[in-house]
Amino acid sequence: MGIFDRFAGKSASSSPGDGIAAPTAAGADPSVATVGSRLVAARDLLDEKDLKGALAIYEEVLAGAGDRADVLVAISGDLGSTGNIPQIIELVAPRYDAQRHGFAIGINLLQAYLAVRDADAAQHVLDILFALNRPELEDRLHGFSNAIAELISEGVVRGIPQVDSQAGAQGAGGPPAPVGLALVTLSRPVWMYGLESVPEIIPRKEGRLRRVAFAQFALPGAYPDVEAAMRQPEDELGRLSRAIPLWFAETFYFSSTYASIAALGCYHGTDSSRRPAIFPTDWSVENLRQLTDTVTDGLDYIFTGSLKREAGEIALVLRVWEVKKFRERKQIATRWKAATADAELAKLHEYVRAFMEWAPCPEDSGIPYSPPSSPTAWVEALGALLSLFLNEKGLLPRELLPEFPPILDAFAPHAFSPPASSLAWISLRSRVTALGLAPAMSQVLLSRHPAVVRARKLIDA
Repeated sequence: MGIFDRFAGKSASSSPGDGIAAPTAAGADPSVATVGSRLVAARDLLDEKDLKGALAIYEEVLAGAGDRADVLVAISGDLGSTGNIPQIIELVAPRYDAQRHGFAIGINLLQAYLAVRDADAAQHVLDILFALNRPELEDRLHGFSNAIAELISEGVVRGIPQVDSQAGAQGAGGPPAPVGLALVTLSRPVWMYGLESVPEIIPRKEGRLRRVAFAQFALPGAYPDVEAAMRQPEDELGRLSRAIPLWFAETFYFSSTYASIAALGCYHGTDSSRRPAIFPTDWSVENLRQLTDTVTDGLDYIFTGSLKREAGEIALVLRVWEVKKFRERKQIATRWKAATADAELAKLHEYVRAFMEWAPCPEDSGIPYSPPSSPTAWVEALGALLSLFLNEKGLLPRELLPEFPPILDAFAPHAFSPPASSLAWISLRSRVTALGLAPAMSQVLLSRHPAVVRARKLIDA
């Protein structure tokens, strides 16, 4: 199924289709709230391995709302992410009409048929999807065509194309998925976008690199209504869930032995809106497999995590996964208050680098890397830069951008060192100024590193 269907299952089901209901069967008028609560209940049963109970609920829901695209997406996503592939075919396939329901459900069905090795049925669905004449789907559908050919000739499918992810950051501005969550991956520091032409920044690496991904953290129990929370400006937990993985991905970008990415979620609504996602549940092994399949050269390690607010503190559980066997290799727990955040985050950062045997790049390769003088100010700055990046890609409405002056005020004293801080300041200040989102600011003292000097000239030109 789609890369984040497990996460989408509960959040999307809580209020299917953003409250926009398709026509229902004659004599039935299930409210959005009722349908949503029943889908959530079914998902809970799937998580408890009670397939029979979940199927009873799905039959009940489908009797009254079986023509609603959002309902079919939620059911196929939840069944797929929990490994119940035959039930997708049994429940969803007879109800799917491409003209009424669009292509998202068709993609889920196509992957289900490939998973059970039914090449004829997969080809039939593929023909239906091609008949929709959607140019933005052609590359994906050709990928499925290759998978079907592989299934026919070899009896197996080694890599089933995914719907929602593939692109990476440069493809994040492409056509929106109809409903659900998509993956945005960043393969370099978020402040570097726009500064790619400054060669002094980029580290030189040689030999076989270990590949590591840092995934957006889950926020279990943080919001009573996850979808409503995604429509509001992000709060502290939401910002940390994205910015801390960005920080670690950036750290390993400047390691001589690693290639790193950050993996973040984006929610696609039925109204074509797109905004940063919130993950209400932890990553499953299946999600890890799906993420690995979207990365061209694969992955060796994946970091996941969850954040909670407990008794005036923020608690983080960080998990390190070894991809070869998809086993959890390490679990790291830490917590902090506002007064101890810098110290505890610095300890965590140092521990992770030591545990993963992080090694710096050669001195004459790229900017020298060192931890930020204030982790909290740095994480806030990365979160602000990510918001601007997503806004530029059409993934975050302007009205959901944060208040930038307090972020700039907190970051300004730390902009001089290390050079990455100066580069982040240049990028952040130029973007908010261009958007008119911050008052006129005086210049701050920046690093004299050649990369910073060149970047400043580039931005000011």
